[in-house]
Amino acid sequence: MTKEETMLRENIQSVIKLVKQKRLDEEKELRNIIRSLIENELLMEAEVADTDPTPNKSTGINVLEDLLKKIIPVLEVDYKILTTSEKQRESFRAHIINAIVNSLKPVEINNKAKPVNEEIEIDIGDDDSDKFIDIRSDAEKKAEEEPEDPRDTFGIEGKDQTGRNMAYSSFKKIESNIIDSYELLSDEEDKELFHDYLIANVKLYFDKFEDELIQVDEPTNQAYKDASGEDSDATDIDLEEPTEDELELGL
Repeated sequence: MTKEETMLRENIQSVIKLVKQKRLDEEKELRNIIRSLIENELLMEAEVADTDPTPNKSTGINVLEDLLKKIIPVLEVDYKILTTSEKQRESFRAHIINAIVNSLKPVEINNKAKPVNEEIEIDIGDDDSDKFIDIRSDAEKKAEEEPEDPRDTFGIEGKDQTGRNMAYSSFKKIESNIIDSYELLSDEEDKELFHDYLIANVKLYFDKFEDELIQVDEPTNQAYKDASGEDSDATDIDLEEPTEDELELGL
């Protein structure tokens, strides 16, 4: 190889190195730009997510929305534990909704009750407690002394007891949240909206949880069944022997 050829080769290699290095630098710069754009976009999305949504025009709905964020995750976890049978989940659902309605009744009554300022006269006579004759049998006395299982009072007759027990435990976790939220409201319209939308939303979320528990069959088609042998008809396909002309043509 001549000296000129050697120099030419070296020059070409130098040019190739410069071109490659320039391309690498440009790609690196481009990646940095793209990375910066992605980071800015993610930051903007995070800022938007952290911003509270515009409040509803109804105070009752705003209070309810805050309450649902607290109680729905609790109900979801406990509901989805009940996988043995649909009856357990149906019982859980019925007991929770019934308990919510019952827990708000005393609050409604207390809010509607008007204070009474009338003087009440109490006639205190002689103490006759020592004259009382207890006619109960020993069995009746023992039955009254034994504490009643609160789950029996909580329960709905005819409903699955596992679902009832789980609902009782779950409701104890959220009962105070529900009552505290409702007691914040004094406007009748707010209270009515809160009550109605609370029941409706709990029911809708239970529907959603049930749909998520149901296993969906994998979609398929006839072509797959034929190829996999899943369809029994696939084994009955009659394949004709190729003719000599077809064999010569490679068919």
